[in-house]
Amino acid sequence: MLSTAHKAIVTATVPLLETGGEALTTHFYKIMLAEHPEVRPLFNQANQVSGEQPRALANGVLMYAKNIDRLEALGDLATQIVQKHVALQILPEHYPIVGACLLRAIREVLGAEVATDAVIEAWAAAYGQLADILIGAEAAEYDRKAAAPGGWRGARAFRVARKEAESAEITSFYLEPVDGQPVLDFAPGQYIGLRLDVDGQDVRRNYSLSAAPNGRSYRISVKREPGGRVSNHLHDQVEVGGVVELFPPSGGFTLADGERPLVLISGGVGITPTLAMLETALARTPSRPVRFIHCARSHKVHAFRRAIDALAHKHPHLERFYCYDEAPAADDVGVAPHAVGRIDAASLAQWLPAAAEGVRDIDAYFLGPKPFMQQVQRSLRTLGVPDRQVRYEFFGPASALE
Repeated sequence: MLSTAHKAIVTATVPLLETGGEALTTHFYKIMLAEHPEVRPLFNQANQVSGEQPRALANGVLMYAKNIDRLEALGDLATQIVQKHVALQILPEHYPIVGACLLRAIREVLGAEVATDAVIEAWAAAYGQLADILIGAEAAEYDRKAAAPGGWRGARAFRVARKEAESAEITSFYLEPVDGQPVLDFAPGQYIGLRLDVDGQDVRRNYSLSAAPNGRSYRISVKREPGGRVSNHLHDQVEVGGVVELFPPSGGFTLADGERPLVLISGGVGITPTLAMLETALARTPSRPVRFIHCARSHKVHAFRRAIDALAHKHPHLERFYCYDEAPAADDVGVAPHAVGRIDAASLAQWLPAAAEGVRDIDAYFLGPKPFMQQVQRSLRTLGVPDRQVRYEFFGPASALE
């Protein structure tokens, strides 16, 4: 049980986490992935190499330690963790492995003089509390998804009914359940967990659902990443008729109902969840003004342009704007963007609804590469969009823009 004395010790370690948390979590992952192959499918190795996973975990541990007396202050962080865990099927038996490796990493990185028996005991109690909270919340989510119409628990087999190239890099996979039964509804913006056998190894990834829910099937749209083990396998090896396993949809980055003008801003493959949001918004509130803003390196890698253009012609309340890093060649007809270069406050100022008394009363959703998202966030603030009306999500394990 986590005592007052334990909390005091954990709080006292915050300065150590602020300066050395990433080294600690990097060592933690090294231990765990080397000695516990059963958990390797739950982690994207590319995120280990880039350092994104250790940085995200270090931030999460730091936030937990800072707020151990008032966990409600963690806000959306706990919900994001639960949703990602459920999408990948993290189970109670995984928590003791994580806990043992984390405590060992604390001792080995900080040293026995700093990570005394009292410190290890306090962190063991703190981790136990956190694990109990997450296990309980995840169990409730598993139960809810299994009991819902079209729902299921664990993996479910889906067949690739259709495979379609959307750009030079992105391909869509239309997935239908092998059992022919209905599928679980989802909120636009959510993602789905996918399990594959790649070269005899179990691997798992999350992919945004890129079309509005229909109760019968799902669509994911996958970017081929250079050196990406799973994305290249999907593009090159998984054909129409092939079978993959899916876990139920998850995620907290979802479209909320509202009457304010809706602005969807995406960069690269970040377009995928905004497609489901767009389709749903147009069907749910046909008169709601919508601005759809997409940024890509060039027209060659701009996915879904024709689909968005078609929706704009059909729905007079939808306006779309495209921004490319590279201008099209002179002989590339009909693919000119609305702006060339990186998105900034100047271009957004032209595309967003006008401000009233310095405030732009809109609901904005955005996602894409982290530098892109940082620029969008700064620009929206500069242009008077209230922070409470702005929502974003990371594709990977990152946890903060600032």
